[in-house]
Amino acid sequence: MAVIRGKSSLCLAALLSVSIILACPAMAELGNQTGQVTVFWGRHKDEGSLREACDSGMYTGVIMSFLNVHGHGRYHLDLSGHELAGIGDDVKHCQSVGVPVSLSIRGNYSLPSNQSGESALDLSDHIWNAYLAGFRKGMRRPFGDAKLDGVDLFLERGTPAKNYGVLARELAKRNMGGGNRKPIQLTATLPCSFTNNPIDGDVPITRGIYERIHVRFFDNDGHADCNAYSEEVWDSWTAAYPSSRIFLGLPASPEAAKEGYLYPKSLYYGVLPAVQKAANYGGVMLWDRYYDERSNYSSYVKRWA
Repeated sequence: MAVIRGKSSLCLAALLSVSIILACPAMAELGNQTGQVTVFWGRHKDEGSLREACDSGMYTGVIMSFLNVHGHGRYHLDLSGHELAGIGDDVKHCQSVGVPVSLSIRGNYSLPSNQSGESALDLSDHIWNAYLAGFRKGMRRPFGDAKLDGVDLFLERGTPAKNYGVLARELAKRNMGGGNRKPIQLTATLPCSFTNNPIDGDVPITRGIYERIHVRFFDNDGHADCNAYSEEVWDSWTAAYPSSRIFLGLPASPEAAKEGYLYPKSLYYGVLPAVQKAANYGGVMLWDRYYDERSNYSSYVKRWA
């Protein structure tokens, strides 16, 4: 798709694409556009391959989901029926076309303290040697010699999040290992209600560690102000984590989430002009590739992000 420049051209393109933007004279003033769009991949067998997602031209980053943490040293890679064979080659292909690939860690178990055998330290070691730049004899690497670009910490309201902050700090230490190794990207994906609500005394989002924070404005049960975009909540996130790029997390279709979907007209005229005012606005995170492939939502988001 050709890059569309200028207000009149953008107006024409929007009118031609299923007439989402109906009135062009009063165009929204989009500000701090980064062009960054991250998508989650791995939740639906019928979403296509990782390579196809990267070759779509719609995304600047892909997050594979999930490595589930069950506790007591048990981890389960769940890619919803995708065959592991070939994913390593797809990872390398994505990297070759400039699309970094991360692995999202979904915590559904509170990690024991870092003095324990089954701890955040062990999980950090497992991630490093099985998916990132490390190597340990006898350690299975599901994607072969492909080295992922980063790790995403995916937590939900009610998750027993204790000591996931320790995990993040341990992974961050490995970024300071020196040599010619490219630093890993550390990101976090959280419901917007997390910003001032640490769980069990453990703050899972350690300031200054995460390159990006994806704030989910959808499916936040019990928190009405987080089931749709709220400028006040967005401002609290950008103010609380000024050293991180803050991404607007959205469902890619009405079917992708119970609540929180923004129709393109609302996104363009109302939400993006507001979020792009923040100096640390990063872009948009979409949930997920399966729904986006069917709705083509990223075709709007990519132009406006």
